[in-house]
This record gives sequence, C-alpha cells and structure tokens, in this order.
Amino acid sequence: MLQLVYISSAREAITQATCRNVLEISRRNNRRNGVTGLLVAGRRRFLQAIEGPTDAVRATYAKITADPRHYACVLLSEHYLNERQFGDWAMGYALGGSELSDDAELAAIVTSLVDPVSDASMRAQFIGFAELQSRAA
Repeated sequence: MLQLVYISSAREAITQATCRNVLEISRRNNRRNGVTGLLVAGRRRFLQAIEGPTDAVRATYAKITADPRHYACVLLSEHYLNERQFGDWAMGYALGGSELSDDAELAAIVTSLVDPVSDASMRAQFIGFAELQSRAA
C-alpha cells in the first residue's frame, strides 16, 4: 500500500465552503477507490496524506495536481506501508481556512486527529503544519 504526503498552495483564500466541497467529493471518490487519509486546510495551504492501493493513490494525486485551485504542489514523502495510518477514514479532515476565528483551535483538533497515528514523524508533520497556520497572517 502506498502513502504519500503533499503540501500545496491555494490560488484563493480557503473558505469553509471550499473545504466542505472538497471533502464531500474526496470522501465519495476515496471510498470507491479504497483510499484513506487526512486533509488539513490552513488559510492558503493544504497538507494531505493519502494512502491505499498504489494505482488509486497515484491517480488521486494526479487529479489533485491537475486541479486549478492548487499551485505549487510539493510531494513531501512517498513510501509503502504494511498497514494504514488513517484506518478506515475516507478522508479525515481538520477545518481551517480563512474564516476560522480561533486558529489555535486548528492545532488542538489536528493533535487529536493524529493521536492514534503510529508514525511519530507523520504526527509531528501535521501538528507542526497546524501550529504554523495558527501563526500565519
């Protein structure tokens, strides 16, 4: 099973409506394709881990990189796993975005979401991203 993690920038400020739309479509497609993962949205950046069958993960990432709402998509890691880090989540999600009134809340939510993840580096990556978003203007 393949897992990859990427970060991307949004062409426009990320709103909660954008996040809900992405989440709805992602969950439907990911369930169908056997892909799981976690998406964290900051004010203008996404951090996402996706995992599952190699072909499905690569196809999902190709769709993401072709999506005109993203630019500067950077693959942070790619490796094979023996077991899923994100269980049966069709797409775990932490709501961020430009409308979030308390950015510190994002870090607390992400910390809670990644607590069961066995990969300490993966946990730190997501928590660090959420903490940086709380300091971003």
